[in-house]
Amino acid sequence: MIQKVISPENLGQALRAVRKQKGMSQKAVGHSVGMEQHTISKIEKGNPGTELNTLFRLLAALDLELTIQPRQKPSAESKGDIW
Repeated sequence: MIQKVISPENLGQALRAVRKQKGMSQKAVGHSVGMEQHTISKIEKGNPGTELNTLFRLLAALDLELTIQPRQKPSAESKGDIW
């Protein structure tokens, strides 16, 4: 699954979708990388204060990776970036 992420909230939604697709609870994901359930919940809700190290641990727990690529030019009908 490839998903465009343009905000902390959007990232949280994507991570939640992957976690649920894998049939894992927040507690199980957190336990696998030494995080509390409430930390996973905050990330999935789009907490903008999430530390990068915490995010990368969660990505690893979900068997995901972060890829950086050039931005695509927005089309006239797109909402554009919120940043």
